[in-house]
Amino acid sequence: MDTSRVAKTNATTAATTTKPNRAGAVANWADERLGLATAMKKNLRKVFPDHWSFMLGEIALWSFVVLLLTGVFLTLWFTPSMGEVQYNGSYDQLRGIHMSEAYASSLRLSFDVRGGLLMRQMHHWAAMLFVASMMVHLLRVYFTGAFRKPRELNWVIGSLLLILGTLEGFTGYSLPDDLLSGTGIRAADGFVKATPVVGTYMSFFMFGGEFPGESIIPRLYVVHVLLIPGLLLALIAAHMLLLVYHKHTQWPGPGRTEHNVVGFPMLPVYAAKAGGFFFIVFGVTALMGALLSINPVWKYGPYDPSKVTAGSQPDWYMGWPDGALRIMPGLESHFWGITISWNVMLPILILPVVMFTIVMLLPFLDAWITGDKRDHHLLERPRNAPTRTALMVALMTMYGLFWIAGGNDIIAIKLHASINQITYFLRVAVFVGPVIAFVVTRRWCISLQRKDNETLLHGYETGIIMRSAEGGYSEKHLPLSSTRAYTLAARDRDPVPVDHQHDEDVNGIPAPSGGRVAALRHRLRTLWYADNVQKPTVEELEAGHHHAEHEHELQAGVEGHAADGHQFDGHHLVEDESLRQH
Repeated sequence: MDTSRVAKTNATTAATTTKPNRAGAVANWADERLGLATAMKKNLRKVFPDHWSFMLGEIALWSFVVLLLTGVFLTLWFTPSMGEVQYNGSYDQLRGIHMSEAYASSLRLSFDVRGGLLMRQMHHWAAMLFVASMMVHLLRVYFTGAFRKPRELNWVIGSLLLILGTLEGFTGYSLPDDLLSGTGIRAADGFVKATPVVGTYMSFFMFGGEFPGESIIPRLYVVHVLLIPGLLLALIAAHMLLLVYHKHTQWPGPGRTEHNVVGFPMLPVYAAKAGGFFFIVFGVTALMGALLSINPVWKYGPYDPSKVTAGSQPDWYMGWPDGALRIMPGLESHFWGITISWNVMLPILILPVVMFTIVMLLPFLDAWITGDKRDHHLLERPRNAPTRTALMVALMTMYGLFWIAGGNDIIAIKLHASINQITYFLRVAVFVGPVIAFVVTRRWCISLQRKDNETLLHGYETGIIMRSAEGGYSEKHLPLSSTRAYTLAARDRDPVPVDHQHDEDVNGIPAPSGGRVAALRHRLRTLWYADNVQKPTVEELEAGHHHAEHEHELQAGVEGHAADGHQFDGHHLVEDESLRQH
């Protein structure tokens, strides 16, 4: 044994800090009993990739935190009661008017509580931002393929968060009991009563009797501040835990594989960036709350069941079912003394359930059609999954057309058009528009795939026009940088659809194995990958590079001559710095 390589010390006791402090002693005491240091050491050094698109989920998280902070403030002054009082506050136009305590406390928050109006408007804008950022985050996850195995459950949790966030927003803007929010509650009462057989019983249960009753505001308050926030907190915690457990997805690039994560550790880098991003979200929300008026309840007056505001509309995230309701033809059926209102059931009770069910099942439908059971930690560019991308664009188009229909009356007024013509157009557009969007998006993605292949094989266009000795013109191409080429080529080749196998029965007659379900799956898989452009093979890449080198040799003699001051045109387009010296 080589003792010269063994550390030597003359110490006879263990090393200790020169100035022990109480915080260290408490931490050491807790660690000896709970093992916190061992558990936190790995998680605090966990690596997260860095890309701007990953911040979309953080906007949703931090806007929810802003909702909690402002909501606590509003809870201290809001009175969730439908008891009638006479208003004698600061707002002269409503002084002496009888109203509910809920509406009176909303006015008091707006005019008499210092900072109350700011908190009200920050709370409302944060709710808008919360739902919007969840929607955009969901689209980013879908378009990049981040919902695939093993993250299907996290996709379902995210979809549930979107549903609950929408319901939370509805219960929130219904609490002030002004004329606009009361109109929304009255519409909800009609939706519930449209449920066959049990609709009237459900309405009596919700409102504690005949509409509007005296119980709906207190019940909505409990749902808004306790029930749904509790569910949201639980689902957000589960969402984050699964994110940490599965590790974060990342974009393809040199050194990035399905088995590693390239990025920055939680401490100190990512924690500092996330903390700074929270203050950005908080500051933007505060600016919006201070400068942009939203939901001025004092202009609407207290709720009166005999009145409705002209041009009344819900918040934007509730606009698409309202639009479906507006363009739905008036259809009813009568069976054994029971009236079924299809004009309310289909757009309000059935369509949202169907749409959210389709969204939640998308990962499982994708895996079933493609047969892909592998774990995926690298993201895909949307163009490399044309059918999948086109499917979501079609759903977005349908959503957008329903959303436009929710403002058909405002559109008719602003454009001086016929509201009937707008309604008839949208009735057709919600069916034809998604089909057109699907076809156009799919062909667009395939064209972009073809462009990527040409760039990989022949390099990128520099804008430098070369003239040959024969008088012909051609544009000079330069090879991509290794990083860019790796990014374009880092995708899987689509599986080749295998012909559907047939077995023979005892009589020698071929019968499809697996039955009709397997045949349907085979047809869908064939259509899923139809017309996709595969990335170049190794042989094609080598042939393309050889051709590019040959062209470069032919052009070398031309490049050596002056070109009247234009020899540097387009050199700013060169990606590789070393190539600018030619």
